[in-house]
Amino acid sequence: MKNITLVVVALISLTSATAQIRVGSKAVLPYEQTFADTDLKLNGAGLREMLWIDLYAGGLYLQGKSKDPNTILDADETMAIKLNIVSGFVTQKKMIKAVQDGFTKATYGNTKALDERIKKFTKFFSEPIIKNDIFDLVYVKGIGVKAYKNDKELGVIEGRDFKYALFKIWLGDEPASESLKKGMLGLQ
Repeated sequence: MKNITLVVVALISLTSATAQIRVGSKAVLPYEQTFADTDLKLNGAGLREMLWIDLYAGGLYLQGKSKDPNTILDADETMAIKLNIVSGFVTQKKMIKAVQDGFTKATYGNTKALDERIKKFTKFFSEPIIKNDIFDLVYVKGIGVKAYKNDKELGVIEGRDFKYALFKIWLGDEPASESLKKGMLGLQ
C-alpha cells in the first residue's frame, strides 16, 4: 500500500510539473515557467492570426495574475512573453518588420530613445525562423529583457523603458492583435 501511495504521489507531481495548455490547434504552452530564479505562471494566451491563418501563439507569464495591461506594463518585476511559431508564413524578414512596426506603434512613432536597442533586438531574429520555433522575451528586474530562441539565450537589452515598449507591442492601445491581447490578459 505504501508503494502504491508513493507511485500515485509521483504521478501527480509529474503531471502538475508538465502541465500545459493547448492554444489553437497547433501550439502548446506550459502553465508555469521559471526565469531568473523567478517562478512565473501563465496569465493568459492567444493566437496571432492573419486572414484565417494562425501565425503564432503568445503567452504572458507573470508572478501574479492581472487583467490590467497598464499595471503589467508599469510593473518592475520579472515577467515574460512566449511566442510559439505555428506557421511557415512567419519568416525572419516578416518578424523583423513586425517588431519594428510594433515599436513604432508602441511609441507613437517616437523611437529615438530606443533606436539603438531596437536595432540590437532585431538582430536576435537574424537566423531563419521556422515552424515550431519558440521565443521567450523575459524582462528580468534590474537587468533588462533577455531574449531566447528555443531555450538558447540570444542576448540582453537593458532598460525598463525598452521592456515597456516591447511588451506594449502586445498589450498596448494598438496591439499586434486585439484578440491576442485579450487572450494574454485572460479576458477570453
